[in-house]
Amino acid sequence: MAEGIDFSVIAPPAYLEEFVAQEPARVHHVAAQRVLSDEIYRAFFACEAARGAEIIVDNGLFDLGYALPAASLVEAALAVSAREIILPDVMRDGAATLKASERAAREIWELSGDAFRLCAVLHAADDEEWLRTYDAFVTSDWAGSIALPASRRPDPDGQLCRTRWLATAYLEDCGLVDDLTVYRLLGLGRTGHLELIEQREHEWIASVDGAAPVILGAMGIALLPEGPYEKPSTPRIERLGPIAEDRFGLIRQNIAVVRAAAGSAVTIAEERR
Repeated sequence: MAEGIDFSVIAPPAYLEEFVAQEPARVHHVAAQRVLSDEIYRAFFACEAARGAEIIVDNGLFDLGYALPAASLVEAALAVSAREIILPDVMRDGAATLKASERAAREIWELSGDAFRLCAVLHAADDEEWLRTYDAFVTSDWAGSIALPASRRPDPDGQLCRTRWLATAYLEDCGLVDDLTVYRLLGLGRTGHLELIEQREHEWIASVDGAAPVILGAMGIALLPEGPYEKPSTPRIERLGPIAEDRFGLIRQNIAVVRAAAGSAVTIAEERR
């Protein structure tokens, strides 16, 4: 059994101290657009980096609908002493993602040299494209990290490009895991924290991020350690609004459930609440 997958909590900027601060400081997935627009957000993650956390700057696609340009990603990464930048990606399109990632990688290199590890997101329309895109990333000279997006819809056909836990098992069973590449999971999928119980068996998966424990806790919904995981329609994290203080305990409990499923011993930094 692996030591565990680091879980990066995603929370509204007003609640970073309450839910996101880590002990020990390990890994944070950080929104580039927030770093550039919110001084408190930027200062918080710069502090976490100073405490030893590995800061990964996301490109903004999931929140904004488009990825920020390379210059903005570098600016954000420098502002929080990030170690890694997630390259621009295109949902369900491996060829377009590869093209956008290669272009951004070249631009980031021109701006900052090899200051940052670059992370490519593995998208594809079908399994043939998924395998082709994965091979292109692993054999490239610019992708030091690969991220697998969450599986959000049922997939009765069991495709690698649609069911993440099948994809990671396939990579391991076929000997396709590259020892020099860092592997990450992006977001919690349709089975939530329960997927992580399976994924933590893969010692090569480094981290996962997610807002579900915060959003569900704010709605009064508890995550059950052994499931079932049933997620109703929820607001996006940036539209969550003020969180009632009497829900803080439930949110912290939900975060602990996710970390336990991931096999992570990290806790919320008590002294910073």
